[in-house]
Amino acid sequence: MEQEMVLKNENSLSSSLKQMLLKLTPSIKKDGIIKSLKNTGITLLSILLFIGLWQMGSKALYNKEANYRVEKALQEQGEAAAVAERACIESGDSSCQPNTLPSPSQVWASLQSLIADHQVIRADKAAFAEKMAVTNEKMISQGKDPIVYTGRASFVDIVLTSIKTVFAGFLLAMFIAVPIGIVIGLSPSLRSAFNWFIQIFKPVSPVVWYLLVFMIVKTLYIGDSSDNAFVISFISVGLCAMWATLVNTAMGVASVDKDYINVAKVLKLGTFQKVFKVILPSSLPLIFTGLRITLSVAWMVLIAIELLAQSQGLGLFVWEEFQNGANDSNSKIIVAMFVIGIIGFLLDRLMLAVQNMVSFNKNEMA
Repeated sequence: MEQEMVLKNENSLSSSLKQMLLKLTPSIKKDGIIKSLKNTGITLLSILLFIGLWQMGSKALYNKEANYRVEKALQEQGEAAAVAERACIESGDSSCQPNTLPSPSQVWASLQSLIADHQVIRADKAAFAEKMAVTNEKMISQGKDPIVYTGRASFVDIVLTSIKTVFAGFLLAMFIAVPIGIVIGLSPSLRSAFNWFIQIFKPVSPVVWYLLVFMIVKTLYIGDSSDNAFVISFISVGLCAMWATLVNTAMGVASVDKDYINVAKVLKLGTFQKVFKVILPSSLPLIFTGLRITLSVAWMVLIAIELLAQSQGLGLFVWEEFQNGANDSNSKIIVAMFVIGIIGFLLDRLMLAVQNMVSFNKNEMA
């Protein structure tokens, strides 16, 4: 009888809890929606604030340079020249516009211009491929290299070249740093022996790494007429960015729980089995933290290295636009800046997603 009463009480309690949860569910969903809308609203507000401040700043700098030009014309050439300069600036003529920080609308116009230019170049490439299709088939059948399009690259092609370079450098860094980090991490003696090497070369500037790689690659490619800018770029990026992965891998391997190592000894696992079944799974969180940092560093140093290596990527694009000094050059530089930032953010999110897929530690760090 008592058991039946207890069961009835438990059933009534669970029933009341279910009813409470059913009542609370719409409230929880409502609170979640409100919170999401609030966060979205704050984000949009911050974006609008940023654009507003940007517009105000660009307008102030525009007026400052415009007034300077008018004042200079007045002092050097007289009132008539100053009036003509002011009229030219107000007319919007590109030949006399102040070349300063572009406004958001100018940057948007430059982005549209770059996209339209890409469409034109893509059409030219398609027409060239169609025109040379028969000739290239004959050359390939004769064992010769086909004739390729050698016209100027579009902005999209430039972005893709930079992404290809950074991934090649990242893979090089990973294949160098992870094995060395595992070996160093397994041995305290090796960690002490190689510590000086890491501490000295880790802070070396990407410019110096570029020069070192250039010295070696130009000798290896001596007598070869092919363009080696891509090879120099991705090797320099990899060597400059690999240190975070090397240090984190060694730290992760060295900090594996000793109980796991003892279990591996009890099971009489071989060296490779111990590394792949015990040590690597345990040290994956730290390894991926290092890889995320490496990819971020690789993307940051890529711009400087592409500029030095004259590789057809974003670094060279930014420098050429700066040297060009055309009316829309500053706007294109700002477009490249946003593209660099967005791609860097997406690369970090990609690495975080891969880390969450392969690691038992589902780290949701921002």
